[in-house]
Amino acid sequence: MPGVLGWAMFGAAVRWWQLGLEMRPFFSRSSIHGYPIFAAIGGGFGYWLQGVSERQQAVLEERRTALLEKRRRAGLVPELGVGKEPVPWVAAERVTA
Repeated sequence: MPGVLGWAMFGAAVRWWQLGLEMRPFFSRSSIHGYPIFAAIGGGFGYWLQGVSERQQAVLEERRTALLEKRRRAGLVPELGVGKEPVPWVAAERVTA
C-alpha cells in the first residue's frame, strides 16, 4: 500500500509541475479538481505496478523451487533437511554425502 500512496503523491506532484510550467495558480477554483484526478491516475498505475511485481516474484519463486528440486534430484545439492536451503555459491560439483 505505501507504494500506491507514493504513486498517488507522484501524480499530484505531476499536476503541480504542470501548473507551474503553465505559470497558472496552483490552488485556484478552476484547477483544484485536477489534483485528485492526477492522484487517482498515479495511484492506479502504482496499484497495477504492484500487481506486476507480485506476479513476477511468484514466477521467480516457482522457478527457483523447480531448479533447486532438479539439482537435488541430480545430486548437485546436498540434503539439508526441512526448511533449510543450500548456499547459492556452492560449486556445481557432485556432492557426496
